[in-house]
Amino acid sequence: MTDQALSAHQTVPSKPTSASRTTLSHIMTAHDTNLLGTVHGGVIMKLVDDAAGAVAGRHSGGPAVTASMDEMVFLEPVRVGDLVHARAQVNWTGRSSMEVGVRVMAERWNESTPATQVGSAYLVFAAVDAEGKPRPVPQVVPETERDKRRYQEAQIRRTHRLARRRAIKELREKRAAEGIGD
Repeated sequence: MTDQALSAHQTVPSKPTSASRTTLSHIMTAHDTNLLGTVHGGVIMKLVDDAAGAVAGRHSGGPAVTASMDEMVFLEPVRVGDLVHARAQVNWTGRSSMEVGVRVMAERWNESTPATQVGSAYLVFAAVDAEGKPRPVPQVVPETERDKRRYQEAQIRRTHRLARRRAIKELREKRAAEGIGD
């Protein structure tokens, strides 16, 4: 990041977690099913990415692109006729990146039973300018104890992501130095 971009980052006002929190909902139809007759995981993943992208764009005040999906957990199958909600919020921010957490809930579209959690995911987004270069994002300000916990957990995930990348890079360099190709 250039010195100019760093100084711009320092002047970007912080935003509370609640400022960009959002929920996207979709009724699952037969069009969304897999060969087992339940909703295809990819359909849920797209809803998750869409919700997370909306949150990242709202928080950063402009375009943001998916950099990685750190984790996607499917807890229960989703069925045709389920109303699925992807509830997303920014958990953590860096200079130009954001971790967005998404909780996936499902309820029957025609019943008044409470929604149950069917999945969760963590995605990393990078805010970009018109040329596709990283741009500064506002720091997220956790408001509740739950937000503070999510912020701390996001820092742990980031540390693990960076350590994993570093270890893989070192292993590949070592293998290349030993003349072992892929």
